[in-house]
Amino acid sequence: MTHDLPTAYRPADIESRWYDTWERQGRFKASTSSVKPAYSIVIPPPNVTGALHMGHAFGHTLQDACVRRARMMGLEALWLPGTDHAGIGTQNVVERELAAEGTDRHELGRDAFVARVWAWKQHYGGRILDQMRRLGDSCDWERERFTLDEGLSRAVRTVFVRWFDEGIIYRGNRIINWCPRCTTALSDIEVDHREVAGQLITFRYPFADGPGHIAVATTRIETMLGDTGVTVHPDDERYKGVVGRQVRHPFFPGRPMLVVADDEVDPGFGTGAVKATPAHDPLDFAIAERHGLEVINILDERAHLNANAGRWEGLDRFAARSAVLKELTDLGLVDKIERPYIHSVGHCSRCGTETEPWLSEQWFVKMEPLAGPAMDVVREGRIRLTPERFVKAYLNWMENIRDWCISRQLWWGHRIPVWYCQDCGKVFAAIDEPQECNGCSSQDILQDPDVLDTWFSSQLWPFSTLGWPEDGPDLDFFYPTTLLVTGYDILYLWVARMIFAGLYFTGDVPFKEVLLHGIVRDFEGKKMSKSVGNVVDPLDMVERYGADALRFSLAFAAVPGNDTNLSEERVEGARNFANKLWNASRFVFLSIGDGRPVLGDPKSLDPADRWILSRLDGVIGAFDDHLDRYEFAEAMRELHRFVWSEYCDWYIELAKLKLSDDRASSSGAVLIYVLDHILRLLHPVMPFITEELWSRLWPEAGSIMNAAWPVAAGLEDAQAEGQIARFAELVTSLRRFRAEHGIPSSKKVRVEVAAEGFASEVGEMRDALLVLAKLASVELVDKLPGGAGRAGIITDSGIEALVDLEDVIDVPAEKERIAKRLRDLDGDIGRAERKLANAEFVAKAPDAVVSKERVKLRDALDNRAKLDAQLAALESKSTPR
Repeated sequence: MTHDLPTAYRPADIESRWYDTWERQGRFKASTSSVKPAYSIVIPPPNVTGALHMGHAFGHTLQDACVRRARMMGLEALWLPGTDHAGIGTQNVVERELAAEGTDRHELGRDAFVARVWAWKQHYGGRILDQMRRLGDSCDWERERFTLDEGLSRAVRTVFVRWFDEGIIYRGNRIINWCPRCTTALSDIEVDHREVAGQLITFRYPFADGPGHIAVATTRIETMLGDTGVTVHPDDERYKGVVGRQVRHPFFPGRPMLVVADDEVDPGFGTGAVKATPAHDPLDFAIAERHGLEVINILDERAHLNANAGRWEGLDRFAARSAVLKELTDLGLVDKIERPYIHSVGHCSRCGTETEPWLSEQWFVKMEPLAGPAMDVVREGRIRLTPERFVKAYLNWMENIRDWCISRQLWWGHRIPVWYCQDCGKVFAAIDEPQECNGCSSQDILQDPDVLDTWFSSQLWPFSTLGWPEDGPDLDFFYPTTLLVTGYDILYLWVARMIFAGLYFTGDVPFKEVLLHGIVRDFEGKKMSKSVGNVVDPLDMVERYGADALRFSLAFAAVPGNDTNLSEERVEGARNFANKLWNASRFVFLSIGDGRPVLGDPKSLDPADRWILSRLDGVIGAFDDHLDRYEFAEAMRELHRFVWSEYCDWYIELAKLKLSDDRASSSGAVLIYVLDHILRLLHPVMPFITEELWSRLWPEAGSIMNAAWPVAAGLEDAQAEGQIARFAELVTSLRRFRAEHGIPSSKKVRVEVAAEGFASEVGEMRDALLVLAKLASVELVDKLPGGAGRAGIITDSGIEALVDLEDVIDVPAEKERIAKRLRDLDGDIGRAERKLANAEFVAKAPDAVVSKERVKLRDALDNRAKLDAQLAALESKSTPR
């Protein structure tokens, strides 16, 4: 055993050294020829444009903990890393570079632009992977994948062609999310909804077949240029007589506009009558399809008004908003304008532009044949979602799922493998690039210019990364994967799609379990934002406190499915825990020397030794139970409490008393045994410090990564646990007594103890009691005597102790000090009571101020009660309190 451990724990001195060692020794590699059972996790691929943020650090900590534990449990564990090409995000980054150079992608041309993006990826794309190494991610880097790798690209084309040939992929006109700046369709996750202060305008449509009108409300008045009807709820009594009538459009009087009734209309919005703009609202589009309303698109791809908008053609949508409102006002058709009207508006997550619901011809995946099997495997338990509450939400979403728009008007990404014959008009899909039309053999064919939604390739990630569509050892051995760890925010957009794709193309589920975690927020529960200035950078935390401290602080707060609040103080607290472990280990190394005392028969050990071994057994069982349910926070709390309080604060202090006598060997063996198990339990979450300490504890044993996962050894001892619990309670009570009476630590006091039923225990622990409670003597008595100048305590377990204060404190001076403090407290109590009795103060003061005053009063009353008891004890006492 080496025992030259530095006095201070410096993470920077060990973390990079150990990670390089692990990689060099191939510790993260998984083998398909292993006889061990397979365990596999595929990493949710971070965007190639990204830097490691706290959300990554959180998810990666949980994944790495699961993988490292699986290795120690004797499984052949694979954690497969990789990155996502992040179509729109990466394209925007390179476009910004081009703009700074005074050019753009259109000047460059498609092929040159794509080559430029590849060059950017080669230069910057590995940044986040290096940052993952700093966090300690134990990925099998030889299996690293990228969603535009040739193998994954072939998988994408294979899937597209099969679904195209089977009619699951089709081209159609639908309402999609559209970014006018990026000029592309967007997935729902690429749209950020923000509250904006707009206006709600109520205006009138006159009836075309007689007098009267119907009023409608809208936040986007310019879209009324594309209105083709008015909709009401069939049960809305206000409009029973108008369904089926025609209204007249003030700017397009020849346009037929029918009032229709539909169950989807919200009668509580505005007037209850809703303008129907089928080309610019998904609900209106669905209603138009049901009722045969005309669909008129009034916007071009840049959100400027097109020819269908008549004399407003060419206007930007926001300029048109003002112009149309003015003209309607001039015509006397505006009833009301509500400003500001706070409502949610979609914005492109990449460029911040307001998105448009826009009618566009796009490629779609038909969801009906895919959704049913994906629901069945969750209902049947073939895939287990944790926490279980997400099952209902998942099934509800799948039951109401819409067809998936998969085309994007970008240049970076998987180009849609569809070709159009310019001679015979045939549209066909192909895995390999064709040279001619497969219908008429014409070579005049053009490929579709669009690329696929990034999520299209991501849905194949669990099996395409393992070699599919080819059969190979990785796919055979590691698929289905064991566990997916990801955020609940992409349950529908990614997890669900992986499930139905995996079932369709492999005939099996892509993973057996899904652990859904929340997002990391700041300490007050607010979303981290650069603009707010509350972002906690994980790499900054690693630099200041070490990767282990960051990982432990994240795991310590990880409750399945819940958002996690984090602050720098919590990371600092985890660093302090690492320091505590380091110092405890250093004490063990220095105390034991070069020998390795062997743990003997536990029955021959003293109560303290049997207690800590029993507690260790209990902690191992509870720790495992929590981790099996992915309750990381509970597991970390259990282990933190054991290491900090029981092992370091109590057992080590008790062991110090024995290391210089004939009990040294047994205590040394217990110290080593427990430390060994602590390091192994902690390793999945704190890999660096545990590896460093393990290498010094067992220098000949190899990496802790290969150590067996701890199991309970059957050392439970209820009697020892009860005895040490009572002992600790007595010591704690005596320490509290000293603090309350201001007894200096240098002063030792005489104590008489009456411990009916536990006298032999106190006697057995007398030496430890003298040292840990700083006592001059301990006398066991049947009954405590009374008398002035003495004060007593009684523990929850009924042990009584009387402390002799003579020559320890100046009793008259102490009584005067307490009396003065009581007078001060009475003043505080009176002021607080008067404030809280003032109805005006309680009603008008901020809630926080009133709450603070109530807490102040409660604390003052508590302190007064304690001081009253102390004073009574000093004056005269015949029975212990």
